[in-house]
Amino acid sequence: FFFFFCPCFAAPFLRMDNPCSKVQLNLAARSLIKLDTFSQSDPMVVVSLSSGHTDFRFKEIGRTEMIKDAKDPDFATPILLDYYFEEVQELKFAVYDVDKPGASLASQDFIGECTCTLGSVVGSLGGKKELDIFSAQPLEASGPDVKKAGKPRGRLLIQSEQLLGARGILHLQVAGRNLDKKDFFGKSDPYLQFSRLNESGSSTVIHRTETIKKTLNPSWSEVVVPLVQFCNGDLDRVIHIDCYDWDKNSAPDYIGGCETTVNKLVAGAEIPLINPTLQHKKKKYQNSGLLICKAFVEEEFTFLDYLAAGYEINFNVGIDFTGSNGNPTLPNSLHYINPHAPNAYMQAIQSVGSIVQDYDTDKLFVGLGFGAKLPDGSVSHAFSLTGDQANPYCAGVPGLIAAYQRTLHSVILYGPTNFSPIIKHISGVAAQASHAYHVLLIITDGVITDMDHTVMAIIEASRLPVSIIIIGVGHADFSGMEALDSDDKLLSLRGHVAERDIVQFVPMSRFQGAHSDYALAREVLAELPGQFVDYMKKHHIKPGPPS
Repeated sequence: FFFFFCPCFAAPFLRMDNPCSKVQLNLAARSLIKLDTFSQSDPMVVVSLSSGHTDFRFKEIGRTEMIKDAKDPDFATPILLDYYFEEVQELKFAVYDVDKPGASLASQDFIGECTCTLGSVVGSLGGKKELDIFSAQPLEASGPDVKKAGKPRGRLLIQSEQLLGARGILHLQVAGRNLDKKDFFGKSDPYLQFSRLNESGSSTVIHRTETIKKTLNPSWSEVVVPLVQFCNGDLDRVIHIDCYDWDKNSAPDYIGGCETTVNKLVAGAEIPLINPTLQHKKKKYQNSGLLICKAFVEEEFTFLDYLAAGYEINFNVGIDFTGSNGNPTLPNSLHYINPHAPNAYMQAIQSVGSIVQDYDTDKLFVGLGFGAKLPDGSVSHAFSLTGDQANPYCAGVPGLIAAYQRTLHSVILYGPTNFSPIIKHISGVAAQASHAYHVLLIITDGVITDMDHTVMAIIEASRLPVSIIIIGVGHADFSGMEALDSDDKLLSLRGHVAERDIVQFVPMSRFQGAHSDYALAREVLAELPGQFVDYMKKHHIKPGPPS
């Protein structure tokens, strides 16, 4: 049995982003109340997580050690967990005074607890957050402790840190010299196969180069690969390089192989290829050619690196007030305000805003509308929901929803559905921004009427710190929106090409039933950290150290 592989048209190494980041939380407490009569408390912290991965119920994910007689403990045991930008991950920190080591939590004295989201921790400057600890129930105690019920019972200090091994992007250029001739009527058709030696002793193929025809002195295309995928972040991990002669009608012929490490490649290496069979047969055998290797490691930064350095995500919303939404006073309208349940526009704002708000310190979000006739009779495609064009900022998600509801009573739904004015407005703000990345959420029910202008606006925005999320509500034809979400190739128009893919479109009709908000947020926000880092990398912006 032979396996034939033709790397003549081998694709370049594809980078695969991890779906999550590993995060470590280090905990400390200050000014804990004293529950023991003759000594300080013996504190321990139990950490629980609630998210889509835990069926939205709090489940314990770790606990610190107990520290004897400590009012201001610094815990040594870290809490390890996976961080997902596109999810709300609620954390609960329960602090206990351990009176009976090894016994159940019910046997310990409860000091108090505090909660926050993981996003609010990693989104804070330096990854640091401080919370007051409160009792979850009235104290069953006498004397001075009774007076402390409802007051802070101490403070919890949280420090987050991303767990990474050696990181970076390896750039490797390899050329062959004087390779063995394997073809009877011509020269060899060589290609390389790279394999990583695993701790178990097995090996994993990590890359194949293209085949270069009819040469004994090939120069292969540059290999560009994340270190974590090439060597598991271990710069001294053994890497096998095997050289083959590709044959069209039979299995490839083995030319020779060698072993190396990333550290050796970066130092510059001229490595002989050894064919064990020929080495055994020929007394004067030296090698089957040489590999000339030149390499360097490009510095790589992550989304969390930028957050720790103080970068923020600014949330902007654009809402469709065109007439196709229907009369907002009627129940069949997409803008109808049902006193018992939010409409689709409110659901979309809540779903996305609840995630993004953790990464904006002032929680002031820009609310804009388009396609409405304003009280003065003009039709606008980028008006402020606050009624003040100079101050479109709303206080958090509740402020956005309140401004949206007020606007429904003050404008006439009109048209057409033009996206470009709002995109250009946000681009103008982003062009002046420092240490901020802008997310524009456009919620719409219809077909874009200024498509060419919208495409050009997106192409221009792709060169700025901007990402655009489009959520389609209702059941219109959204095929035009899907064309803007250019996952397969970059958006282009009349010779103008986008620098990055910055648009994510989803129809809201795909997300129905229990936990639909959670599923919607995951879908539209999953690509955002990668778009953020892609912009920073393309513009050579490095995160400064946390201040």
